[in-house]
Amino acid sequence: MSVAFRREGDDEHLEPKFEHPIPVGPNLVTARGLRQIKQRVVELQAEVAELTDETTRKIAKRDLRYWSTRQSTAELPPKPSGERVEFGTRVTFLLDGREKTLSIVGDDEADPASARVSFSAPVSRALMGMEPGDFGDFAGREDAIEILSIAVFPQS
Repeated sequence: MSVAFRREGDDEHLEPKFEHPIPVGPNLVTARGLRQIKQRVVELQAEVAELTDETTRKIAKRDLRYWSTRQSTAELPPKPSGERVEFGTRVTFLLDGREKTLSIVGDDEADPASARVSFSAPVSRALMGMEPGDFGDFAGREDAIEILSIAVFPQS
């Protein structure tokens, strides 16, 4: 019989379970982001303690390892001044003539649908260090970005 038609067991066809990838670079977090990470660790610790199904427990333990690592490596940077685009600021800018507002947050707190973008995202990297009135390049286009305003969002 051809090897293509042989089936040794169900387990050999399951997708392998890998650790969650840790983003490269520093683990900068806002105060809100740190609270979310801590809450997730507490929830997962309780979940792991109560689970009896081994497969589900392994998945929860993998998640707990990820979030515990993120908690232990979290860095709260100093509060931004609001004079230039930095981690922890909300920036309003024109991109190709359209007004956009983004908050620059940590990797785990990022939610583009809520206008919270990771500091490591290309648009955030393009905005960093700019001040109101500055023009900047983005996606290979000169002066594609114009900074309109910068605000420090609440850190609580």
